[in-house]
Amino acid sequence: MKLLGEWLQLRLLEIGDYVLTLGEVCRFLLIVAVTLVLSRWLSRALTNVVGSRSRISPSQLYTFTRLMSYTILAIGFLMALSSLGVSFDKMLIVAGALGVGIGFGLQNIANNFVSGIIILFEKSLRVGDFVELESGLLGEVYEINIRSTLLKTMDNADILVPNSEFINGRVNNWTLKDDERRFSIPFGVAYGSDTDKVIAVVLEAAKALPLTFEKGDRKTFVVMKEFGDSSLNFALSVWVRGDSIKRPGLVKSEYLLAINKALAENQIEIPFPQRDLHLRSSTVNLVPNTSEDQR
Repeated sequence: MKLLGEWLQLRLLEIGDYVLTLGEVCRFLLIVAVTLVLSRWLSRALTNVVGSRSRISPSQLYTFTRLMSYTILAIGFLMALSSLGVSFDKMLIVAGALGVGIGFGLQNIANNFVSGIIILFEKSLRVGDFVELESGLLGEVYEINIRSTLLKTMDNADILVPNSEFINGRVNNWTLKDDERRFSIPFGVAYGSDTDKVIAVVLEAAKALPLTFEKGDRKTFVVMKEFGDSSLNFALSVWVRGDSIKRPGLVKSEYLLAINKALAENQIEIPFPQRDLHLRSSTVNLVPNTSEDQR
């Protein structure tokens, strides 16, 4: 114990009146380690206990645990600095130095951090939401971290998106208020088809699918869009709810298959692009080429 005490009193750094010992470094590392473990343990315990016994939504619970974790980490970091003998005045100096660093080269990191805090407080983006970014990226929000947000795409790819992109860019949140969304499925039939029959057949096929949701003003209907080059163009408007809206490609495929089957069973022709080619004949007078030698 005496030898251990001597080792802990070993001086590692001396700057003026400030002396940094090995014991203070060990205490700093211990506090940081305990803070990290405590933060993770409390987050998991709160998620398991409160999430199974409370009516709080998973997104609200996630936001609360994240904010609690950040608070614990901040308090633990300040305690760790205090264990090194850093006074409040010196912390202000360090904060000023960090401010200069942010001004010179850490703007993106600070921007993403602040954006992450705004996202958690604003609740415009929650874990489980299905979003479409301005770049066209589609994915489900899986995690909201300090610097970035983790999106899981329909191909099960994990993509990290900087938090600032959700604040500065345009984001289409498909599930912000509810989990109901309308899909428009375009299709075409040949000229001369009975339009009333087309609408009736497609409506019957669409309503027979389990994906279709109807309630109140959420109605399924078919409208004619235009006279196309080789077809009468229609669009099926249908409402879908639940996790199915997170698979737009699969939803569109199901309705297209149902439309194709219904039209085929009722002998309604689905056209293909056609072009008429007109050939114009012309008379060309060929004059023999007579040279002086041939004369």
